[in-house]
Amino acid sequence: MKISKQIGKSVNRLEGHLKVTGAAKYAGEYDVPGLLQGYIVNSTITKGKILEIDESAAHALSGVVAIFSHNNRTKLPWFDIMYADMDAPPGTPFKPFYNDQILYNGQPIALVVAETFETARYAATLIKVTYDEEPFETELAAHLDDARDPKKGIATFIKPLPPSANGDFEKAYNDADVQYAGEFIHGTEHHNPLELFTTTTVYEGDGKLTVYDKTQGTSNCQIYIANVFGLHYKDVRILSPFVGGAFGSGLRPQYQLFLCVMASLELKRNVRVTMDRAQMFTFGHRPQTIQKTRFGATADGTVTAINHTAIAETSQHEDYTEVVVNWANMLYPAKNTLLDYKLVPLDVFSPMDMRAPGGSTGLHAIEATMDALSYILKVDPMELRLLNYAERDVSANKPFSSKELKQCYLQGAEKFGWANRKSEPRTTRRGNRLVGTGMSSGIWDVIALPAKAKASINKKGKLKVKSAVTDIGTGTLTVMTQIAADSLGIHIDDVTFEYGDSNMPLSPIQGGSYTTGVVGSAVKAACESLKKKIFKKAKKMNNSTFNSVALEDVVFEDGSMHLKQDKSNFVTFKEIIADNDGKKIKASKNNIPNVLKLKQYTRAAHSAAFVEVEVDEQLGIVNVTRAVTAVAAGKIINPKTARSQILGGMIWGISKALREETLMDHNLGKYMNTDLGEYHIPVHADIHELDVIFVDEKDDIINELGSKGVGEIGLASMAPAIANAIYHATGKRVNKFPIHFDQLL
Repeated sequence: MKISKQIGKSVNRLEGHLKVTGAAKYAGEYDVPGLLQGYIVNSTITKGKILEIDESAAHALSGVVAIFSHNNRTKLPWFDIMYADMDAPPGTPFKPFYNDQILYNGQPIALVVAETFETARYAATLIKVTYDEEPFETELAAHLDDARDPKKGIATFIKPLPPSANGDFEKAYNDADVQYAGEFIHGTEHHNPLELFTTTTVYEGDGKLTVYDKTQGTSNCQIYIANVFGLHYKDVRILSPFVGGAFGSGLRPQYQLFLCVMASLELKRNVRVTMDRAQMFTFGHRPQTIQKTRFGATADGTVTAINHTAIAETSQHEDYTEVVVNWANMLYPAKNTLLDYKLVPLDVFSPMDMRAPGGSTGLHAIEATMDALSYILKVDPMELRLLNYAERDVSANKPFSSKELKQCYLQGAEKFGWANRKSEPRTTRRGNRLVGTGMSSGIWDVIALPAKAKASINKKGKLKVKSAVTDIGTGTLTVMTQIAADSLGIHIDDVTFEYGDSNMPLSPIQGGSYTTGVVGSAVKAACESLKKKIFKKAKKMNNSTFNSVALEDVVFEDGSMHLKQDKSNFVTFKEIIADNDGKKIKASKNNIPNVLKLKQYTRAAHSAAFVEVEVDEQLGIVNVTRAVTAVAAGKIINPKTARSQILGGMIWGISKALREETLMDHNLGKYMNTDLGEYHIPVHADIHELDVIFVDEKDDIINELGSKGVGEIGLASMAPAIANAIYHATGKRVNKFPIHFDQLL
């Protein structure tokens, strides 16, 4: 029976049953003997110094084992490089318990370790801290004049700074027949995955540790822990097979990992440290960003001038950057551009990547500006985008490796029924509700990184593939298994993909929508290497019929190897292994991208979102009643898991446009809505008819699979489309996210 191909097939998540039955264990669920529990004490001021930490009442409590702070922490390295990680921006990484300095509100300042979690938590309330407070600044809008250029670092390889100006923007803008200028304000957002950040450290003795951690990079955490605590890499094992959401929050090692490992090493005991929900607001976030746009066009709609500037917050100790302003000229080939991105250091923790970082921020400004131009020109919003369609990336003077955005527009519009809309705003009603439709383009870079995988086949003909990559809920386990099955020509049930373990082959952190393309290509390469070894073994078999043929003359399928020209001439993998004395055949492969080839192209996924909203005319309440997102992202390995990713991005787009924001009291320098009761996200009642289209797109440039990834692209176009639909419904353009009902009354 011929085995069907797995790539392109909607395979159910292989770990789904474990998750829905509760059998999947997360970082805080591993049973280890003699486990101590840690609870973190956080700073209640925003800037200053710790004068005294009075621990006496906490120490007197029965069950308290130890209390750690900067006063008694282990010896730590001086050099910043020892604290750096794979996602660290330029600057000085945050060093927990390093000294008495307070850098931001909520900074961890002590750790109580006790026999039970409840004891540790209560003891933490008994600790009294005396501070010397200093003036602080946390409000971006009040310090725009202090904005400066970002510091350059290795991160600019992934997050390039804006390209140089082209042409003469000011002249082109002033000469334009039609102009639109806008200001766009985005507040702070926090990731808030369902699973809290937790670390369980098992002390193995002799400086050896097994660490269960919530992370998007086991290798990243292994390197961090080994460097900070002076351990051998091979003596630190990070395990993270299941992750309850992350969205970028687990790209960098968070401070509970440091504190848990420190306590375990000092006490020579097994220790667990778990953040509570409020503490999930005490590290990275999507930064406050203020943008301004000025676009100019001819009377026929050709965009001739693009100016996009953004000023974002960062911390005082690191220069976190995002790609915010680079996208407009990639989408629309204006000859005169002026793009600028600056930072304002504030007394906050360093922002960090949050799903579609920079893209979801910048595209709102770009796409709302294009939408506004379309109404001034009296041109359909989609027609304006088609009129200014970029067949080539003029911002970098490069061709696209592939681009099917035009088909996203056309197929998405047809599915949505875009042609039936009334062009004038505020002209469609359902009872007391105003109805509007809007659309937006989306774009996201395709990143290429090196990765490694190992593959082996045993005497039962079973394939095992290994990588240190995590699965943060995106379906990585399933997709990698599909890739491995097809690469070796074997049934998916005969494949085991092992992952989430730093002892396995090195993988980059899981983010940026690149995991399928990067790690999947390594899996494919390892299987291709294994095929060569299997072929060599087959040639050495007694009475082998493959002696005189080359590898390209054979086909691997159905768990066997046969001649292309004669399927009856075959040998099974089991027979080959049996001839190898039952010993496994193994192979490993470092998959290193051809950078010289890739740099000749702009590589991006694209999308087009179409949205309908209803706005209650009396109350200003907005409902997204239906939406379609059409996506061009190369080869879709698993349409089912990919669709799930796009739907998740669309829901997040609703959240970003209408719900989500962290509110800070700038008099206190403190976030105020640090729970899921006050930090608003969509619930089931907010989600209505959502649909996804995958447009066929072939790309032989980006990687061996031709896959671009879908994690970010579903969010990128959704929120701008909602804002544009609200304008169409109400005739009022609101450029501050999230859009609240009071702005529409």
